[in-house]
Amino acid sequence: MIKILKSLALLALLGYAGFVSAEELAAAPAPTPTANKGDTAWMIVATVLVILMTIPGLALFYGGMVRAKNMLSVLMQVFVIFSLIAVLWALYGYSVAFTEGNAFFGGLSKVFLKGVTPESLAGTFSKGVYVPEYVYAMFQLTFAAITPALIVGAFAERVKFSAVLLFMVLWFTFSYLPIAHMVWYWPGPDAYTDAAAAEAATATAGFLFQKGALDFAGGTVVHINAGIAGLVGALLIGKRIGFRREVMAPNNVGLTMTGASLLWVGWFGFNVGSNLEANGAAALVLANTLLATAAATLAWTFAEWGTRGQPSTLGAASGAVAGLVAITPACGYTGPMGAIVLGLIAGGVCFWAVTSLKNKLGYDDSLDVFGVHGIGGIIGALSTGVFASPDLGGTGVYDYVANAVGQYDMAAQLTSQAWGVGVSIVWSGIVSLIAYKIVDLVIGLRVPEEVEREGLDISEHGETAYHL
Repeated sequence: MIKILKSLALLALLGYAGFVSAEELAAAPAPTPTANKGDTAWMIVATVLVILMTIPGLALFYGGMVRAKNMLSVLMQVFVIFSLIAVLWALYGYSVAFTEGNAFFGGLSKVFLKGVTPESLAGTFSKGVYVPEYVYAMFQLTFAAITPALIVGAFAERVKFSAVLLFMVLWFTFSYLPIAHMVWYWPGPDAYTDAAAAEAATATAGFLFQKGALDFAGGTVVHINAGIAGLVGALLIGKRIGFRREVMAPNNVGLTMTGASLLWVGWFGFNVGSNLEANGAAALVLANTLLATAAATLAWTFAEWGTRGQPSTLGAASGAVAGLVAITPACGYTGPMGAIVLGLIAGGVCFWAVTSLKNKLGYDDSLDVFGVHGIGGIIGALSTGVFASPDLGGTGVYDYVANAVGQYDMAAQLTSQAWGVGVSIVWSGIVSLIAYKIVDLVIGLRVPEEVEREGLDISEHGETAYHL
């Protein structure tokens, strides 16, 4: 009897389904897009990891490298810059970077985070897959906040705290935001339904996105951008008093190694989080970030060992950061073997840049921002065009119209990568030069000689890091 009733119920359901017309099915409302909970959870973790990179990671990495009398000044600069940019990002930064405007600047439709709600969504790199817009906005905030903080290493120990903050407001507004928009703004994969729609969608994207430049997690936006700003600052502000005449040894290499280790750990949020989804592609980014960093550490260590007779802790830490920088733009496109080769190249070349190149040119980049972030970012951005090739184990470039990996043209991609590098260098260089000049005219960049000799900790902040 039960079997008969089940059969009758099944027939009734089938019969009901048969009465639903094709028109009725077509008119049925599409399912409401919802955020993927797994991706959302991962992106929250990734956001916190990038905060860890900055405070305490970058702060300790830089703080340990300066002299004891300036340690707190560096910690303070990194900590307060992070806080300052976080607020500016919410006020107008997110809108300028990630809304439609023109090819160089976004619009003002989301100033004060207008329209961003717990229900609003942001697209990922897969059609129909979303995360909450708040998560996306806060994840991008951490990128915006760490990038200006990187710059302070270039002019550490000689610039007024007030000048640092004013410069960062100008540079963030006119260099970071437009480059982020140029490289990363696009309408998202759902807009690419056919060739005509793809052409229309791409026309609204950022300038370098339209040029085809690949930057998975910030080689141009973060590292070249900050590295060039640091170099311009080091040249304009001038050398520290006693540079190359007095001993300027790091006050605590142990803290620097601790900071580098925190940077390495936090960088998984930086790179893997940039995938926006917890999937196989994220696993590839994880592997690439780990392997490239390890390879760069070895390359720097053995280069230093061979040329100077001893491998140093500071060198190993610097090599790791060079590898992290170089793999950043390529981490979602290269294969693991490409990542190892890229790490080896970056470790060796960045070691040369902070020793031979820096000595030949004679500039005082206190903590080697240009040598590691600028040079490492350029190596990584250009190498992305090579190692993304499927023939070399890379992923190629996805075609969202065909919903498949497209045919790869290495020469064309290298041209696109050169556009990204060139525009980032020129844009950041010009904006940085103007911003430094404005700050110098308004409040002055450099502290007086007696203040520099005493140290910025006591003179600028009324504190000392160590009490003997």
